[in-house]
Amino acid sequence: MRIVVDTNVFVGACLGNGSARQVIAACLRGQCKPVMGTALFLEYEDVLSRSTLFQTGCLSVEEREELFDIFLGCCEWTRIYYGWRPNSPDAGDDHLIELAIAAAARCVVSRNQRDLKRLELRFPSLAIVTPEQLLDGLREG
Repeated sequence: MRIVVDTNVFVGACLGNGSARQVIAACLRGQCKPVMGTALFLEYEDVLSRSTLFQTGCLSVEEREELFDIFLGCCEWTRIYYGWRPNSPDAGDDHLIELAIAAAARCVVSRNQRDLKRLELRFPSLAIVTPEQLLDGLREG
């Protein structure tokens, strides 16, 4: 199952959030296939470089970089050839939906449910789920 892992989930894993860590671990075990695109990659790099964000985290800079490299190794690179412009209340989230559609992903895993579920353009085959919802689905099926 292809999924888009929002940056906030990866950051949560780096900060020690249990369900976020389990999502990343599920990706590394091959239980789901994360997809990656240029905009998401750049967002990850930007957020992971913010040292103040990780002051209370359980991983050092080197460990975060290594985890990101390992995570990238299990990602499927996806090019976006068509911009759908789903018009999320936060336009900065549109790239997540466009990546999911381009990759035929089943879901976007994110803590940002409020904005991602209020798209002007709907995609019935795409679910927006929390890390806990993804993990429940993996256990069930």
